[in-house]
Amino acid sequence: MLKKILLGLALVIALILVVAAFQPADFSVKRSLAIAAPPAVLFEQVNDHRKFLVWNPWMKLDPNVKNTFSGPASGVGSVCSWQGNRDVGAGSSTIIESKPGELVRLRMDWKEPMEGTSTVDFTFKPEGNRTLMTWHIYGKNGYIGKVMCLFMSMDRMIGGQFELGLASLKSLVEDGARK
Repeated sequence: MLKKILLGLALVIALILVVAAFQPADFSVKRSLAIAAPPAVLFEQVNDHRKFLVWNPWMKLDPNVKNTFSGPASGVGSVCSWQGNRDVGAGSSTIIESKPGELVRLRMDWKEPMEGTSTVDFTFKPEGNRTLMTWHIYGKNGYIGKVMCLFMSMDRMIGGQFELGLASLKSLVEDGARK
């Protein structure tokens, strides 16, 4: 009986590993929100890591996270590295492209809980007296990432945090404009 259970368990594990191997490597999570502010105001909030930390939802998950900054204060080459609890992990974010009022592109280098690299784009599209701001992360999963995505949805894990961050930024800039 024990042999049958172990054989069944081994078959289930083998099946999971085979299915994971054929999963697409590409991942993408995107959220957008219309904010009553010009693109330039929103651009400044993401082109400077120190300003981004004010409304970044992951900072609320670990009030003791350690952030270090290097390179220029903002724009291309600006780097923020972090070391936090298990909810925040460790890694660094480097601004690799910066087009005022249009785009801020970041290279995300994750160290914990898993190593990996992804790209984040913040884009700003004027719509009348509002700006449609989009937060988009994309990249490729390695094999372990493919296995994990069989059981966890990247969209559900990250999308909600993007929504919280965009709502926090909206409140920050719209309330600030009213004062």
